[in-house]
Amino acid sequence: MECFALGLGVGHVNADGHWLDVYYPKAFCRPDPALVELIADVFDWDGRNLVQAIPSDDLDDLLEALEDSDDGDAASFLKALTPLAGTEQPLVLVVLASDDKPSSVPEVYLKLSLISMRKIQPHGANLEGMFGLLPNVAWTSQGPIDIKELPDAQTRARAHGEILTVHSVDKFPRMADYVVPQGVRIGDASRIRLGAHLGEGTTVMHEGFINFNAGTLGVSMIEGRISAGVVVGDGSDLGGGSSTMGTLSGGGNLVISVGEQCLLGANAGLGIPLGDRCTIESGLYLTAGAKVRLLDRDGQVVATVKARDMAGQSDLLFRRNSLTGEIECLANKSAIALNEELHANN
Repeated sequence: MECFALGLGVGHVNADGHWLDVYYPKAFCRPDPALVELIADVFDWDGRNLVQAIPSDDLDDLLEALEDSDDGDAASFLKALTPLAGTEQPLVLVVLASDDKPSSVPEVYLKLSLISMRKIQPHGANLEGMFGLLPNVAWTSQGPIDIKELPDAQTRARAHGEILTVHSVDKFPRMADYVVPQGVRIGDASRIRLGAHLGEGTTVMHEGFINFNAGTLGVSMIEGRISAGVVVGDGSDLGGGSSTMGTLSGGGNLVISVGEQCLLGANAGLGIPLGDRCTIESGLYLTAGAKVRLLDRDGQVVATVKARDMAGQSDLLFRRNSLTGEIECLANKSAIALNEELHANN
């Protein structure tokens, strides 16, 4: 049997029994069919997408079945789930036969966790409608708390001489409270949301920010902002205060991305997809509609185009002329040829 994703998680619910969050000690994308068959036997899975709260007795049955299996995925699943034995916290099993749009909080958390675990790259899972599913939660020193229940929780803490610290009020938690991928450095964990993808070798400095369904694919130094949906290629760096325009607002129809070995200078901004080996000068915000004077290697003006016409091209240097204030692009021959073709009918 095959399925898209599988995970068994532990989380928090509010007073009405609605899920606030789910932590997955181990999750799989395209798990071994042998493990899926084992799950199907224990939980009578019928092959459709399943989100099922399970009692601790069912967890015990699963652990016993995993112990009897010699499948590799089963062994790693057993090791991850064993510490949950006997827990009084709510447990949930999620089995996704297909990558349909999520219909519950546990499904959203599974997909976000898989992205942060590097099991799925950004844009590799259907997250349509997720905002309507995720509750706005108070993320506190005592874990997630329903906003409506927060005043009572604060009062109880004070009554015991304690202070309940509210770290944030948001639909998304900090990634590091759920997933810490290997081989990364994170200056401030509060600036990376669950669902961020950090490639091995990535360093995120204290002012760096990475949103969900976005991130890096390799070694990068991030001192700027990677907005939702934006992917940064291996070897590319974002300088201090730089920004990538998000695909949720302000990005038009262009999906913003950064190729390999690119540099966004300090306080630069990006509103188009970049190819490989591109540089944006410090302080220059390049929006899709910005007029750009296209220069050849001899510094001669070839054409004036909109920045969106350069989308996806490699080996570009964007700068602002310090005398005229005009945006210039020093381009390779292939980029020049492309733009001549684009504007042949002008």
